[in-house]
Amino acid sequence: MIVDRLDQTRLAASAGALADLLVDTVDAGASVGFLAPLDRAEALTWWEERSADVAAGRIALWAAYDGDRVLGTVSLAFPGKANSRHRAELVKLMVHRDTRGRGLGRRLLGVAEDAAAAAGITLLHLDTETGSPAEHLYRSAGWTAIGAIPDYAASPDGELRPTTIYYKHIATDALTR
Repeated sequence: MIVDRLDQTRLAASAGALADLLVDTVDAGASVGFLAPLDRAEALTWWEERSADVAAGRIALWAAYDGDRVLGTVSLAFPGKANSRHRAELVKLMVHRDTRGRGLGRRLLGVAEDAAAAAGITLLHLDTETGSPAEHLYRSAGWTAIGAIPDYAASPDGELRPTTIYYKHIATDALTR
């Protein structure tokens, strides 16, 4: 398995496999911004729309591959404000359900943290569904929960669920692993 950073060309070439991963993630119940059932065409369009952000450097995207199959992804979203250049948001950490439990999520999280540190980012933040399996990963990787917002987002089945906000200072953490 390899993990690669995707440029605009590689994103376009992998869009179908990325769409399959997104559909699988939503079908497995993960709250990543979509309701179930997620149509593959909608998932494909969503990934294709990320192309301009990747090309402009507003999003950095990595994918884990087994051949042509995408097993997982993680992204960093960079704010465009002058007073926010020290931070980024960790988004769309997804692992295919038949690959979960093998350390891929932790590996992708480490790749994003290391890349952020190398880019001079010192603070990362994210949100995740309260009570989701992802919370264990973030807590065990040294992320700090700062609170939960009730009824923040609908789960794939449409139920309003709370979301927990996390942050992590990475200037030394990611570089000393």
